[in-house]
Amino acid sequence: MRTVTKRAAVSAAALLLSAGMLTACSNGSSGDKSDDTGGTSGANSTAKIGLLLPDTVTPRYATADYPYFKDEVAAKCPKCEVLYQNAAGSAATQQQQAQAMITQGVKVLVLDPFDGEAAAAIVTQAKAKNIPVISYDRLIDSGDLAAYISFDNEKVGKLQAQALVDRMKELGLPDTAGILEINGSPTDNNASQFKTGAQSVLGSTSYKVLGEYDTPGWDPAKAQQWASGQISKVGAKNVQGVYAANDDTGGAAIAALKAAGITKLPPVTGQDASLAGIQRILAGEQYMTVYKAFKPEASKAADMAVDLANGTKPDLPATVKTAKGASVPAELLDPVAVTTKNIADTVVKDGLYKVSDICTAAYKDACDKAGIK
Repeated sequence: MRTVTKRAAVSAAALLLSAGMLTACSNGSSGDKSDDTGGTSGANSTAKIGLLLPDTVTPRYATADYPYFKDEVAAKCPKCEVLYQNAAGSAATQQQQAQAMITQGVKVLVLDPFDGEAAAAIVTQAKAKNIPVISYDRLIDSGDLAAYISFDNEKVGKLQAQALVDRMKELGLPDTAGILEINGSPTDNNASQFKTGAQSVLGSTSYKVLGEYDTPGWDPAKAQQWASGQISKVGAKNVQGVYAANDDTGGAAIAALKAAGITKLPPVTGQDASLAGIQRILAGEQYMTVYKAFKPEASKAADMAVDLANGTKPDLPATVKTAKGASVPAELLDPVAVTTKNIADTVVKDGLYKVSDICTAAYKDACDKAGIK
């Protein structure tokens, strides 16, 4: 379902001017025009655009999302200013940061919520000031959003779980083999969607989920602590697969398994295609990750933000439902499962990492074996 593009109506005021003073002019708020720099000209060509990201434990926010977003805003609107803050895993901090940006006069807020429920209050405050909010990557539980951009999150969970199941079958593990399930943060709407997708796959098999955990704040230390406890409880040899919702929790599970004396690691999933995750895959410690192309996600969010600053609603190809059932116009990008077989064709080809970033001395032989040069 597509939403209909609407442009802000601009009423012309009658001006009494002498014929000698009448000059031709254009009203930029009625549409977009390209200026000499190739960017957007208009009433808000110097707009402030706020970008609020949720935590510092996920490397992608600082290394990919923020720089890609900032670069695209600069390309489309050279005189626009991006105000950036990271909530460092605190809903209260994010609320304060949003309020500060509203006070500073942002024209648009792009908000990746630490807590999708709590962030609804930010949307309400912004709406009172006629500031549109784009929900970025994680869905905010508000029907007042201008737009949502993310990935098909249930598909992410399905990709992870299916890769795990296929690998366990490939290894010839028994039909009743045990799995530890480490999900994402209970305050992250995306995490619930990953979980739904994963459980739809795992639930269709005879594999046994030995334990399930929702990781508060996606904190790897808490995931490792839980995994260590479960390994002690069920026995290390009985953990024959690990569903981990992202690379950080996957790395935590691997650390717990190693600490328990496991040398032949079971297949472990991940997400975000972090550099550490990619290197663990090459080393044979982590089986797979999910690559979500951060550049198009961040760039499309920036394009939406500049358009909204200039009074143009983005034309989006889909709608999503919030937890409370409200419809929000959305664009959902496709995630990709990554193993050793397609590292070169995904994260390297797309320029997320250079070969030199991945193939340090410790991973040179693994890179050669995988054909990454």
